[in-house]
Amino acid sequence: MESLSDKEMAPLSSLDVWEDDVLERYPEPGPAKTKEEFRKYDNAEDNPVREFYRLNHKYQTYNNVLAKKANFLSFDKKEMPWWDAMDFLNTLVDDSDPDTSLDQLQHLLQTAEAIRADGHPDWFVLTGFIHDLGKVLCLFGEPQWNVVGDTFPVGCKFSDKIVYPEFFAANPDIDDERYNTKYGVYSHQCGLDNIHMSWGHDEYLYHLTKDHLPEPALYMIRYHSFYSQHRENAYDHLLNNHDREMFKWVDKFNPYDLYSKSPKPPVVAELKPYYEDLIAKYLPKTVKL
Repeated sequence: MESLSDKEMAPLSSLDVWEDDVLERYPEPGPAKTKEEFRKYDNAEDNPVREFYRLNHKYQTYNNVLAKKANFLSFDKKEMPWWDAMDFLNTLVDDSDPDTSLDQLQHLLQTAEAIRADGHPDWFVLTGFIHDLGKVLCLFGEPQWNVVGDTFPVGCKFSDKIVYPEFFAANPDIDDERYNTKYGVYSHQCGLDNIHMSWGHDEYLYHLTKDHLPEPALYMIRYHSFYSQHRENAYDHLLNNHDREMFKWVDKFNPYDLYSKSPKPPVVAELKPYYEDLIAKYLPKTVKL
């Protein structure tokens, strides 16, 4: 890949800009934030979300995914207790973000507390608490478009249900006969375990936790940004029956991720003992990033 400029590394002022764009595309049922309350960019050339997806769709290739897995799934960058990893994630906070004053830890606690308040199993609560930890990839030098964004399979034709599908015209896989057909390197209903998804925080955290959490939690983590499927059913031909059953859990999780943000911060000191016990129940003492 060619050398990237600072703007290509970070087209968004904050990772929350992508999340707000998702909220605008998939608004909460009932009274919700109006479009006027989101960041708006009247000039298409000044739209950072559009630029973000231009880069994402250009560079998220089959070979990119294989290279990132080879690099990051060795988990040799850092080792620390899980709670310290949450504090590490907080260094991503951008003071210029006008839509929230909450740090990453507070957002994760809000998500998890909303899940707990609804009486879900404790592993579901833990999933809400750690689901964005994969964003630490930015702290290891990954460009934003290799960390967040709607996720999708690589190695087969890109669906026109993916946001800004026109930008895939610049992706070299679109001209590669191995990857540009409906099934590409896959087969009918081969199952998502046999699919390479675009690289990002979802895929990274899945591999971090796959030996420790129940399967429904792993589906929530791995596919919560796969909007072209769980909102549009664009990749039904690759899913098997087991995937369809597990996606019911993804559907349960997503409203907590998207709609639990509140300007009222949780009291971290009061909640920390509960979440430290929850981590100890399901996860090893330290996480290798």
